[in-house]
Amino acid sequence: MGKKIKKEVEPSPKDVFDPLMIESKNAATVVLMLNSPEEEILAKACEAIYKFALKGEENKATLLELGAVEPLTKLLIHEDKIVKRNATMIFGILTSNNDVKKLLRELDVMDSVISQLAPEEDVVNHEFASLCLANMSVEYTGKVQICEHGGLEPLIRLLNSPDPDVQKNSIESLYNLVQDFQCRITLQELNAIPPMLALLKSDYPVIQLLALKTLGVITNDKESRAMLRDHQGLEQLIKILESKDLNDLHTEALSVIANCLEDVDTRVLIQQTGGLQKFLSFAESSTVPDIQKNAAKAIAKAAYDSENRKFFQEQEVEKCLVTLLSSESDGTKIAASQAISAMCESSGSKRLFNNHGIPQLLQLLKSDNEEVREAAALALANLTTGNPVSASAAAEADGIDSLINILSSKRDGAIANAATVLTNMAMQEPLRGTLQSHGLMQAIISPLRSTNTVVQSRAALTVAATACDVEARTELRNAGGLEPLVELLRSDNVEVRRHASWAVAACANDELTATELCRLGALDVLEEINLSISRKNKFSEIAYNNLLNNNLSLKYSQTGYLSSSDIICDGFYDYGRINSGTKLPPLKELCLQELNHRRAVLLINSKSSDISPPPSMEDKSDIAYGRSISSSSSLRRASREKTKKGRGRKEEEKAKEEEEVLAAPKLTGEGNLDKEWCSPSDPDFYVYVYEVTKSILPITNIKEQIEALAKYVAEKMGGKIAKEKIISFGWELHISELKFQLKSNVVPIGLIKKGIFYHRALLFKALADRIGVGCTLVRGDYGRAWNEVKLLTASPKAALGGFSPPEVYIVDLMFHPGGLMKLGTKEADLYRFL
Repeated sequence: MGKKIKKEVEPSPKDVFDPLMIESKNAATVVLMLNSPEEEILAKACEAIYKFALKGEENKATLLELGAVEPLTKLLIHEDKIVKRNATMIFGILTSNNDVKKLLRELDVMDSVISQLAPEEDVVNHEFASLCLANMSVEYTGKVQICEHGGLEPLIRLLNSPDPDVQKNSIESLYNLVQDFQCRITLQELNAIPPMLALLKSDYPVIQLLALKTLGVITNDKESRAMLRDHQGLEQLIKILESKDLNDLHTEALSVIANCLEDVDTRVLIQQTGGLQKFLSFAESSTVPDIQKNAAKAIAKAAYDSENRKFFQEQEVEKCLVTLLSSESDGTKIAASQAISAMCESSGSKRLFNNHGIPQLLQLLKSDNEEVREAAALALANLTTGNPVSASAAAEADGIDSLINILSSKRDGAIANAATVLTNMAMQEPLRGTLQSHGLMQAIISPLRSTNTVVQSRAALTVAATACDVEARTELRNAGGLEPLVELLRSDNVEVRRHASWAVAACANDELTATELCRLGALDVLEEINLSISRKNKFSEIAYNNLLNNNLSLKYSQTGYLSSSDIICDGFYDYGRINSGTKLPPLKELCLQELNHRRAVLLINSKSSDISPPPSMEDKSDIAYGRSISSSSSLRRASREKTKKGRGRKEEEKAKEEEEVLAAPKLTGEGNLDKEWCSPSDPDFYVYVYEVTKSILPITNIKEQIEALAKYVAEKMGGKIAKEKIISFGWELHISELKFQLKSNVVPIGLIKKGIFYHRALLFKALADRIGVGCTLVRGDYGRAWNEVKLLTASPKAALGGFSPPEVYIVDLMFHPGGLMKLGTKEADLYRFL
């Protein structure tokens, strides 16, 4: 037997590194190990980093600084399951750090994270990947990335996971994601409602709460509400409300039901299951503000259905809502005010709120919370609309000042609602004066200047309702409120334009305001609106006509026509024809202009520019016509004219003209330039008014009145003129001399002693209006103008008291003064045009 020889150990291959156990307490060293090719080292490094990250936010920031995030992202798709799991766990923890989330969005690792939610992955991967998505979905960009990379479907699938942590993270992710509208649409397509409803039976309150919150968001969409109803979700919600053990879920359950009540079918179903009764019970008995708030919200949404309102009235919900207005919670006050607004759709509820609720709502207008003030103003707006009793009650409860203060609110909704209440008050004449005395016209100017179209519209409507008397219009004009009103006429919004037109129509009911509106361009804008089929409205047409009717000087210059209802008053002037869009210069400006060669401006004014002495007893009859005698010389001159008959007629007329020339400085207001400007007076026209009032007004036959007045006018302006002698009449030289003597382009009508068609027609209309003779004033071409009158003519059955329709005649003031020419005849056409 041979000797045993000991077997030598074979040496390890030269190209293999002997195993080395490394122990490191330095995070930087472990981060470097993340680049190792060995699975065991990677797994242990990830485990160590996970434990380090769990210790706090500072450690997460340290790992970010050490560059751990980028190599970790590569490990999410590592072939080794343990490495991949550990890396996923790290990201579940690290993504609570905002800087880490930002970096991950830039590295675009969403596909890698979502892949960990696959069914074949470990439950730990599901837990921490869903946690990562819950953290990432907090921000908008993260939401978008998750949706774009298909994260919704696996998250919905994991709602059925047996692991509660996975369920919690998944539903939390979905809650964050559904805040985005586009995500909600995708969610509906993926049939997410059933698994969410299943979570309501979870043993973990946090999961139930997150499920309810998510349902509360998605049921804002009609399709989701229908899906909830179809999957018996309402029954589950009602059971939660019935369970006292789940009172921590009542608030959110009520929120979901409140959303569902927007649908008619759902409202019917909830009423049938007794849900509406439970809302009232919660609202009345609960002391939890959020429960009260959501119950009130549910009532508000349900109350938009007439049948539900009827049910609520039977249950005396009005008392409950008024009680909630006194809650210490602003949210409850807002919800209760909104519910009252909805209940005001019923006239029966309005009557109940008249006696109970208005004082509480007015008190809420003084709240420091803008949302509370807005909700209270909305309730008052709905309560007072079409309800004069409530409007009066709000005024009597000292609500006017509070409402006017709301007009300076920072919230457009509050301003619009307050304006509506004030408009409803202004519908009652006794309250309009009160509103004005509280400074409404000044306060409404700021809302008129708003950029919000609803505020603009409501503010304009308030002006339309309030500017029904001269004092209100004057205050608005003096406060600068007309300018923003005119600007609103240019709005592209139909309602704003309509209400602004309405307001202008109301404001244009007195001459001063109408003149100012025209100066600001209202007439031009309205004319443009009325030419457009799509932009015009009935109020724009009324406003345009009101502006012209209260600015007859402009109306006549622009349209060349005054109707029998257009009464010429002192201050009227005929500037001549102007084109549409051309501004009519004001009388003061025309009076102060230097003399020029333009056609003379004809002025009507029976008032004196001087201060008249107190009238004697003999003059009392004159005062009855609202006039005072400026001087006794005017009457003496009038009596001299009556006695003039052939003798020395020309000399006397010449003397009269000289007398008028001497009075010229007084007529034009010359002298003390520091005196306030006043319209030139016209003593002669005053005498004309006096004489026709005494001699022609008493005539009872209208035809005889017209004939007498026509002869009077012709006599004052040069008498009868033969057609062939018009050229040699010399009226142009006469007018030029008057302008030169007056040193003004404005010539009072009474000074004109040689007048043709347009002078005589104007004088006839001015005098006819003073004595109540109805006639028109029509401007023609080439200095022509005429007056049209209507006369009744007896029918063939006159014996039976019958009359034919009135016929229109033109009054001859030139060729045969006093003659009447039937409109449409050759004679009338010759007078007007030839």
